Amino acid sequence: MHLHFLLVLLTSGVLLMTGAVPSPNRTDPAQTGSIAGDAPDGDAYNYDILIRNGRVIDGTGNPWHPADIGITGNRIAAMGRLTDASARRVIDASGLVVTPGFIDPHTHAAGGLATEELSHARPLLSQGVTTILANPDGGGPVDLEAQRRDLLEHGIGVHVGQLIPHGAIRREVMGTANRHAEHAELERMKALVRQSMENGAFGLSTGIFYVPGSFAPIEEYIELNRIVAEFGGAHQSHIRDESDYTVGVVSAVDEIIEITRQTGVTGIVTHIKALGPAVWGASDEINRNIARARSEGLPVFTDQYPYAASATSMMASLVPAWAREGGNEVFHRRLADPAGRERILQGITENLERRGGPERLQYRRFRPDPGVEGRILADVAAERNVPPEQLILSQIEIGNAGLVSFNMHNDDVRAFMTQPWNMTSSDGGYVPFGQGVPHPRNYGSFPRKIRKYVFEEELITLEDAVRSMTSLTAGVFGLHDRGLLRPGMIADIVVFDPDTITDRATYREPHQYSEGMVYVIVNGGLAIDGGEFTGDLFGVIIDKRPDL
Repeated sequence: MHLHFLLVLLTSGVLLMTGAVPSPNRTDPAQTGSIAGDAPDGDAYNYDILIRNGRVIDGTGNPWHPADIGITGNRIAAMGRLTDASARRVIDASGLVVTPGFIDPHTHAAGGLATEELSHARPLLSQGVTTILANPDGGGPVDLEAQRRDLLEHGIGVHVGQLIPHGAIRREVMGTANRHAEHAELERMKALVRQSMENGAFGLSTGIFYVPGSFAPIEEYIELNRIVAEFGGAHQSHIRDESDYTVGVVSAVDEIIEITRQTGVTGIVTHIKALGPAVWGASDEINRNIARARSEGLPVFTDQYPYAASATSMMASLVPAWAREGGNEVFHRRLADPAGRERILQGITENLERRGGPERLQYRRFRPDPGVEGRILADVAAERNVPPEQLILSQIEIGNAGLVSFNMHNDDVRAFMTQPWNMTSSDGGYVPFGQGVPHPRNYGSFPRKIRKYVFEEELITLEDAVRSMTSLTAGVFGLHDRGLLRPGMIADIVVFDPDTITDRATYREPHQYSEGMVYVIVNGGLAIDGGEFTGDLFGVIIDKRPDL
């Protein structure tokens, strides 16, 4: 058994011995009545929900085994042969797979979840996701308490844990200035990080590739992560370079390793990839370097979405960082200067080549010109009889398009996926159904990994895939009461059909829910029942503080 599994099991044991219970300010079905239906007067039941006859994959990576699961309130009460037990609701899981609810460590769903229109979380639930970590890539609100209030205003369909967004903190303290922080500015950032960690954040997210994070030296990240490490938090980072923009992807991964070495923080290279033909094949060296760091005792991990295409904005991927310094107004002043415009155009041309050319870029969303959404940039440029770099520049002048970038090699995707330290993530956004042409990872990441890489390619086992979606992520972030099927754990459980589980979202038609989830239980409540959404919202805000 891997050391990680032992640590998770030991942690679970501490939870059971201490009798930890959810904070009274959280939604708890045990307090509000069973979602399975109240028992008639005088009738006694052992459990609220009883799942029988399923193939249980408990999250550790161990082979599946037959077991029944009894749920009382929002916790797993018992597991094993519960032959004589009764329940308000009995689920026959014959032929189905029963696992812990999946945990997405990198998603941009929080903004949508905070709206009444999208609080249902159906794109997540249809993938089996029951918990997310919000505010990745250094983006999100500085005021995490306000974000919590917004998320709870309409209820939420999944649990949400929060990360502290470095980019937002740096922007608040010193704008988008391309310089090192002064002492007072760094102290202010440190105070904001400490305050959020004291209030239950799970760690710091950094977007070292993006403005203004790209302007910060490693010393700034070390200082802030020393505080995160005090609380046992994680550092999740969109690294400084996933290609060969500046330092190169190998050195950028090494930077995260060095931050971990200097601080002791748990380091995560998020949505790991080798982006663009110039760095294809770099996965071997990166994996060796991570393995070496881990052999030194450094807690370094990765997460990954199971696609060979990435997605970001036109501005972030194609416009050089120096041109974005100072914000949008300053950028447009540079465009108005002929010399500045020519320099920006040259940078766009270089970055376009770095991304593999206009044939590899597809528009996701562009509000000023929605007719291009879903189309390949090269085709639009040819149709309009304009060079691709000129088309990009003209579009950036009126807005910032979202792009899907087909620039990874499948060999690298597979090489990263097979590592035992690699978590599953989506990097999904969250937009109204049918709006724009987003990356299909929004709707399909977790089922796609199971269908394509477990059942079709047999690259990994189902047990290892589930581990990468559950206990591994829970252990990395310190989610001590979820990620495993054990008595005493929170009842976040998915029951899926191995014959039908699949992603349906495509690059051209992404707004399609995944299939195969027969039951999804969130916090003891049925969010999907018999393959249908119930409409009930059982998610809560989760908190790293041990007493909550």
